[in-house]
Amino acid sequence: MRNRVFIGVVALWSTALSLFLSAPAAPAQSTLRFRIAEQDVSAVSELLDRGRTLESQRRWGEALTLYEDSLREHPDHAPLKERMSIARLHYDVVRRYDDTSFRSSLAQLSPERALALYSEVLLKIESHYVHQPDFSQLLDRGTVALEVAMIEPAFAHRHLHNVPADQINRFRGAVRDPGRVRPVRTRQDARSRVDEVARLANAMLGVNSTAVILEYLCGAANSLDPYSTYLTSDELDEVYSQIEGNFVGLGVELKADAGSLLIVNVITGSPAARAGIVDGDRIVAVDGQSTKELSTDQAADLLQGPEGSTVRVDVVSSRPESRPRRLTVRREHVEVPSVDDVKIVDATYGVGYLKLTTFQKTTTSDLTKALWTLHKQGMKSLIMDLRGNPGGLLTSSVEAVDKFVQHGTIVSTRGRGDGEDFSYTAHERDTWRMPLVVLIDGDSASASEIFAGAIREHRRGTIVGARSYGKGSVQGIFPLGGANSGVRLTTAKFYSPTGRPYSGVGVEPDVIVRRTARPVEGEAGQPALLADSDLILDAGLEVLRRQMARR
Repeated sequence: MRNRVFIGVVALWSTALSLFLSAPAAPAQSTLRFRIAEQDVSAVSELLDRGRTLESQRRWGEALTLYEDSLREHPDHAPLKERMSIARLHYDVVRRYDDTSFRSSLAQLSPERALALYSEVLLKIESHYVHQPDFSQLLDRGTVALEVAMIEPAFAHRHLHNVPADQINRFRGAVRDPGRVRPVRTRQDARSRVDEVARLANAMLGVNSTAVILEYLCGAANSLDPYSTYLTSDELDEVYSQIEGNFVGLGVELKADAGSLLIVNVITGSPAARAGIVDGDRIVAVDGQSTKELSTDQAADLLQGPEGSTVRVDVVSSRPESRPRRLTVRREHVEVPSVDDVKIVDATYGVGYLKLTTFQKTTTSDLTKALWTLHKQGMKSLIMDLRGNPGGLLTSSVEAVDKFVQHGTIVSTRGRGDGEDFSYTAHERDTWRMPLVVLIDGDSASASEIFAGAIREHRRGTIVGARSYGKGSVQGIFPLGGANSGVRLTTAKFYSPTGRPYSGVGVEPDVIVRRTARPVEGEAGQPALLADSDLILDAGLEVLRRQMARR
């Protein structure tokens, strides 16, 4: 799951929801398997076609999201994996060169300092990554990353201007020449080889050696798994802001979608919310520049700025008849609430509700405050909404579970070193014992899955919704010296109280609310946004009403 940093990506589908209660009688098993296989082949073929269309338009972020979502439904499909890897390489190049802090470090770092930074990244991987690294493989991935960068305009226009194609091909052949390549067994071997390639690129193509070294660095870090990555200075600051729960901006989370920026979430009380921007709106221009010409990261760069400054955005509502409206929004310090929308949703049965948006440093205190607020309002049962919650701090998730589970294992982690093997257990004496429902969906990930999985396996509550994302790994943030940057590395895998892995599996709800296509009135050929009530929430309410009625 890629970062959601209030300029993030979330898959949203215009579909109806229906509670899965029963299934029709199954046809003969051989016929059923044939039909399912036939449907899968057709579905994957369509997905690949859509992905290649996005790739041809250089909409790498959207292509990557499509492949990531598709692999959740078809996890073993090799062509999807291959296209996702290629899309990610291109997306990473564009993202880096859209990042002003990366361009600044590129200008300031000497080749010697860049090599030292590359060595430091390899040392972090060797010391902390969940699997023993293969340095020859990391070097090969760096070479592939460089080759992709050389055909990506973001890199080529900056470093290969007026360099003939045949000259670039000769360089690529020289790098791959078996006579030049020596065995790579250690990180020192990898460093020496990268130094050679950087010098060769400078001699044959006139490319800045630092740019070549940084591609090898990013190729090593970003190809380990979907969650490990090199963090530029701005990205590192953004990660820390997420952990602390505050940042300077408009207070929106968005994704690129069909030439516009879809507002996925507007933070309560933020400048965007006060300006009248709501979930589902689309930004079609930023300071007069159409978003059709911008990547998500380029648009994010325009939306960001110093505290107190303003930005002009053209916003279109999700309603078909709406017209664009031009808004001037002030950038301010935004506090991201980890607990939001605290209320009683059914006074008759005393059903409280709260939305847990992320797990950050303030989550434990925010959750405690919300629970006591609901208690004073007459709460007798509780719905905790973790839909769309991308995770956050593992310890915050453990502390949240501890408020509802009296004893036993909450989650265990296993890594390469003994220091990564740990079991977190419940120890709170006074826990909240009211009936509990937890709502999840396909975007509930990481720490959200730790919470939902522990509640389910301890039979402490009922899980309602759709299967969660299936991100079963722990990442550590490691700052790098000399460049004010860092790396995020997977350091361990985490497991449920009974030892079940979450990775690629997720948490299966007790009550499944299934997505089914149902078109509603909208533009010709396009499904409109549904105006239906929240059926997942309705299902959770029904569970608690039945439980309370039996008391």
